[in-house]
Amino acid sequence: MTLRVLLVDDEAPARARLRQLLAERQGIDVIGEAEDGVAALERIQELAPDVVFLDVQMPGCSGLDVAASLGQPRPAVIFCTAFDEHAVDAFELRAVDYLLKPVTRARLDAALARVSVAPAEPTGHGASDHAPLPALPPARFLARRGARYLVVPAAEVVAFSFDDGQTRLHTAGEQLLMQPTLAQLLRRLDAGRFFQISRSVVVNLDAVREAKPHTDGTGVIVLSNGTSVEVSRRRWRPLLDRLEA
Repeated sequence: MTLRVLLVDDEAPARARLRQLLAERQGIDVIGEAEDGVAALERIQELAPDVVFLDVQMPGCSGLDVAASLGQPRPAVIFCTAFDEHAVDAFELRAVDYLLKPVTRARLDAALARVSVAPAEPTGHGASDHAPLPALPPARFLARRGARYLVVPAAEVVAFSFDDGQTRLHTAGEQLLMQPTLAQLLRRLDAGRFFQISRSVVVNLDAVREAKPHTDGTGVIVLSNGTSVEVSRRRWRPLLDRLEA
C-alpha cells in the first residue's frame, strides 16, 4: 500500500528536508505541499491525502487550527515542529505522532509505523453519531468567509447548524462555513458550553436570551444575535435544566 503524503510547513527548507527523508522510504508518495494553514486546508480538500505532516506555527492559521477543522475522510496527522509545548493539544486533536525538528530517520520511521496501526475515524454524517469528547475541547474554531479562513474563539460562537450538506458557524453578525459535519463537531465541543437543541442545531448556552414554551411540549429560544430557533420536544426539558444550572 502506498501512502499519499502532504507536507505543510511555512519554511521551504523544512519541507525539502522531509521530502528528502520520505523519498528514501518505500511506499511513500509525496503528492503536494502547502506553506500555510489556509493553503493546507485547500490542498487537503483537493488531494485527499492519507497522511499530513503539519507544522504548528504558521501564518494565517496554526497547524492546530487546521487539525481541529478537518472533516471526513480525515487524513492521519503527524505534527512536525520545533516547539514541544503543543504536544498535549496535538494529541487531543487525535494526532498520530508529534515530531520535533530536526526530524531523525528513526523518529520518522516510528511515526510512519503508527500510521499503519492508527484506528480509522468514524465516517457517519448524522448528528446522532456520538463518540467520547476529548479531554480538552477546542477554545477556537476555523471557519470560512468566502475565500478566507477566520479563527473564531468559542466564546464568540452563537450556534452551529447543519443544512443543505453544509455546517455553519453563527456569530453575532454573520454565518461562516466549516468543514466538519455537526456530528464531528459534537465529538469535540465543550459539553458545559454547547447544547444540541435539535438534530441540526447546537447552541452556545451563554447565547440563549429567551426560552418560550409551546403547548405541545416543544419550544423556541431566542439567541443573542436575534435568531429564533425551534427546540425539539425531547430536548426542551433538558435545555431548561441546563439553563438553570
